[in-house]
Amino acid sequence: MLLQQKNNPYRRYRGKQKWYRSWDQVSRMILALLAVCLVAGMVIIVIRGRNSRTIPARYAVLSANEPSYPTCALEGIADYAGSDVIVLNDNQPNFTAYDLEHITGENYAELDALGRCGSAVAMLDRSMMPTEPRGEIGHIRPTGWVQEKYEDVIDSDPPYLYNRSHLLAYALTGENANAQNLITGTRHMNTVTMLPYEEEVMQYLDDTRNHVLYRVTPYFKGKELLARGVEMEAYSVEDYGRGVCFHVFVYNVQPGIRINYRTGESDRD
Repeated sequence: MLLQQKNNPYRRYRGKQKWYRSWDQVSRMILALLAVCLVAGMVIIVIRGRNSRTIPARYAVLSANEPSYPTCALEGIADYAGSDVIVLNDNQPNFTAYDLEHITGENYAELDALGRCGSAVAMLDRSMMPTEPRGEIGHIRPTGWVQEKYEDVIDSDPPYLYNRSHLLAYALTGENANAQNLITGTRHMNTVTMLPYEEEVMQYLDDTRNHVLYRVTPYFKGKELLARGVEMEAYSVEDYGRGVCFHVFVYNVQPGIRINYRTGESDRD
């Protein structure tokens, strides 16, 4: 009787069926684990992507492995023709992924052989903004500083033509009497045309804990001592430029005044 049970074909079939059911359960567990791993991997990629400082392709004009060079395009800037501000590169800054990964703090170019400022760039955040009034900067004499008063033209007291214009605004960095950050700028450029862009960045930093990559580059034509204007670029990092994104050239002009950019001298237009 026991022999018959051992050799019973129905018993062998039920044994195989049990083995198949066990393998089926193991397979389902393996597939479930693979699915969990896949989902976890996708979540990690999304989180890293959101926290990354990589610029979307449309913003990167150079290789992701190279820094950008801010002065390369300024030689083609047209002379002033009535518009105080012109938009460059469809208003997209020339920063690269390399810049976002490597630029930290404030950075200022050395003065050139004529004593002129170069580019100033910073990775801005709210902690860099000053909490004290600006100090004295009158001892700094940037190139092209030939000061004049125009009482019937300039609406200020006193009606001076020129200001010591910060490349990186004091309100953004607290940087004050730094000769590498101050150029001779008209009252109009310093307080009218540059100011809205600086205030846009300042407001964004006030409202968020994000960073803004910010660069201002003066353009000196040939060996002129007075800048024709400044190139301004800004890009809010964490939100990929949705908060702040601009690229403009602001002319260093004063309505009603004719300026000699070679020397900084001026007269009524």
